[in-house]
Amino acid sequence: MRFKYVCSDCGHEFTSPDIVYQCPVCAGTNPPGTFARGNLSVIYDPDDLKSAAQREVVDFRDFFPYPVVQAEAYPVGNTPLVRPAALSRKYGARNLWLKLDSALPSGSFKDRASQLVAAQAVFFGEKRIALASTGNAGAAMSCAGAAYGLDIILFVPQSAPVNKLMQSVLYGATVVPVKGTYDDAFALSIEYTRRFGGINRNTAYNPMTIEGKKSVSIELFAQMGRKVPDIVYVPVGDGCIIAGVYKGFYDLYSAGVIDRIPALVCCQSSGSDAISRAFESGSFDDIPAATTRADSISVESPANGRMAVRCIRESGGHTCVVTDEEIFAAQLELASEAGVFVEPAAACAWAGFVKDRTCTSVTPPGPEPSACVLLTGTGFKDMKAFDGRISIPPAIDNSVQAMIRRFS
Repeated sequence: MRFKYVCSDCGHEFTSPDIVYQCPVCAGTNPPGTFARGNLSVIYDPDDLKSAAQREVVDFRDFFPYPVVQAEAYPVGNTPLVRPAALSRKYGARNLWLKLDSALPSGSFKDRASQLVAAQAVFFGEKRIALASTGNAGAAMSCAGAAYGLDIILFVPQSAPVNKLMQSVLYGATVVPVKGTYDDAFALSIEYTRRFGGINRNTAYNPMTIEGKKSVSIELFAQMGRKVPDIVYVPVGDGCIIAGVYKGFYDLYSAGVIDRIPALVCCQSSGSDAISRAFESGSFDDIPAATTRADSISVESPANGRMAVRCIRESGGHTCVVTDEEIFAAQLELASEAGVFVEPAAACAWAGFVKDRTCTSVTPPGPEPSACVLLTGTGFKDMKAFDGRISIPPAIDNSVQAMIRRFS
């Protein structure tokens, strides 16, 4: 598909036959302590876009700038769309859907971006991909690397959850723990690419990460019978996922197959709410420290914050900030009342839905809107989150009498 790059900040447009990361005009011009400038959007030739959207069978890979070879080797997509009966009754939400991207190959939404970055690497004949991650993006890229025979160099903050790091090690990635924050690991991974070559997969820095993540919106359109929900709840840290969700709907809208873009709700922890603050204040300032225990959305300087704020605003959406306690309660509620086990970062989206549902000021009047909650990662990725919250009952003696005492 023919495409050009457009800077989301200064509007600079250009094409390039090479691998491109950020805007050559304004990248790096943001003052210290503020969100990065210069992230790029991929804009397609209108005729190519319409051709992909009007096919009888809609496949999100037809909306990509690079072909996905051997898609069956790393089968991204077709994740379940669940209608949680008990929760729908509990909250009086008749048109409620849960999108289970925790069912992707590595257990998280980040497989969507990694599939396209792997396709980019294959297209350009590159064998090495570097990135920084708190866990999920690294595990996803490592999974894709194992599937396609690519070398993955992964920089991670030392504090990243062990379960997620072990995934990447098992997939064969070169894992480099860093004594610092995610932002420190991010900077080192970019310097690695500059010195040693290969492709950098860093979120938003490589525009193909946003393009890959848009696949969930196109998949939703196909699964819902060529329709889209009214509202989509998205867990947000660096702003790349919500920008990807917006981009998928934007492409469908530009192709003329939907008449509106769903309202996007940016769900964040109160311990990591830089984008929500920027949306409310108009100031793109970093926060002093991210303190949420939902590690996948724990970000002080969101890599795609400026674009995320624009996407929320243009969709007619809003932000919803919840506490870590509300996130953990949402995690347990999903597991016990819907049979859906997700990590804390994913549960943030459900916590946002619950908070909105109990706040009449954001509940639209009229017919019941359809809502989709995007659940981005499996709970098995961070079992440590349950320390001190859940315990296994003590064993009983192997006797009928003991069993009777237990239930009497």
